[in-house]
Amino acid sequence: MNRPRYKRILLKLSGEVLTGEGSYGIDPGVIRSIAREVKEVKKLGVEIAIVIGGGNIFRGIAASARGMDRASADYMGMLATVMNGVALQDSLEKLHVQTRVQTAIEMREVAEPYIRRRAIRHLEKGRVVIFAGGTGNPYFTTDTAASLRAMEIGADVILKATKVDGVYDADPLLHKGARKYDELTYLDVLKKRLKVMDATAISLSMDNKVPIIVFNLKKRGNVKRVLLGEKVGTKVKG
Repeated sequence: MNRPRYKRILLKLSGEVLTGEGSYGIDPGVIRSIAREVKEVKKLGVEIAIVIGGGNIFRGIAASARGMDRASADYMGMLATVMNGVALQDSLEKLHVQTRVQTAIEMREVAEPYIRRRAIRHLEKGRVVIFAGGTGNPYFTTDTAASLRAMEIGADVILKATKVDGVYDADPLLHKGARKYDELTYLDVLKKRLKVMDATAISLSMDNKVPIIVFNLKKRGNVKRVLLGEKVGTKVKG
């Protein structure tokens, strides 16, 4: 069997991925499918941390655009990510995958508070660690949280799971002639304002030389293919 290219990964899931064909909430079938993918990757001996968004339940930026105080809206968005994290934990543990949820905002009855050294210890013991609550601060996205946590735990790569098969020069769902990139540099992403992750997240990854691979989560087995070094999606590196 091929050996995985990376030992420790940070998987970034958007909340929108969890809706399936719907426009709101959590599709149980989708979350079970993601849990099965994670279990498959664990069998390779890879240590997995996950950062999950909350856009399927509440988007802070959208609410602030409609007049809500931005900080309040962002805190509500952070709470939505915790709901998604607990749902994913439930699906993983039904497949007998040991999982811990750590939150940036303390809520001990629901999950552990985020403690870097404890998170690393969980990973070393073979547990999947789900980071919820973003960074714990308003005005920062879950993309930035993903980059930050990846640096803190010493992840080898950030896997950005999306609904499309990589990074394009235009939205492929709206523009049939959109061109897909196989590889990009961090500076390409920033200069061209490509919607990979936000600028803060890209800058963090660039400063710490952690590659980002953007791929389609809807295609079964893609996470495993990425880890085995197959050409899947778009790779962003130095």
